[in-house]
Amino acid sequence: MARVLVFAGSARRESLNKKLARVAADALRATGAEVTLLDLDEYPIPVYHGDLEAEQGMPENARKLREIFMAHDALLVASPENNASVSSLLKNTLDWLSRSIGDGKGQNSGLAPFRGKVAGMMTATPGAYGGIRGLPHLRQIFGALGVLVLPNQVQLSRADHAFDATGKLTDAKMVDALQKMVEALTTTADKLR
Repeated sequence: MARVLVFAGSARRESLNKKLARVAADALRATGAEVTLLDLDEYPIPVYHGDLEAEQGMPENARKLREIFMAHDALLVASPENNASVSSLLKNTLDWLSRSIGDGKGQNSGLAPFRGKVAGMMTATPGAYGGIRGLPHLRQIFGALGVLVLPNQVQLSRADHAFDATGKLTDAKMVDALQKMVEALTTTADKLR
């Protein structure tokens, strides 16, 4: 069964996207997938800077994240929308992980953490638009890195009222949309393995 890495592009402890990622991780586990729920806040890395990379190489936490990404078949990202795009945390993480190490070939290539992977995208926001402006940017970034992105995505608007006291989604339509996406993600990842 597919190994799926689930994470939110947010560092905030009470992030709505982290809540959505936890719900999605549970839904994935119910399909039989092997799931890792990752908190990017536990792997702080500096803002990408070419001079820093040239002087010190890839930061240790970026190397750890790179290995985690490489150990999975699929990615499921809950991406907040910041100024109609992806969060700086998510973009910075992807920028560092896409850097080549060593000779830049094979497993050292900047594309190695992404090559052959499939991704599902989600977003949660208290606003009415459901983060729809930011996900196309994430789709474009993943496409440039060689990730196959599922066409269906989960957009949770009014997310500040979407979860019950136990952290579960309360809207049956959103539960169904999420279920369809995780099934498509695991099915596609299994076919690509």
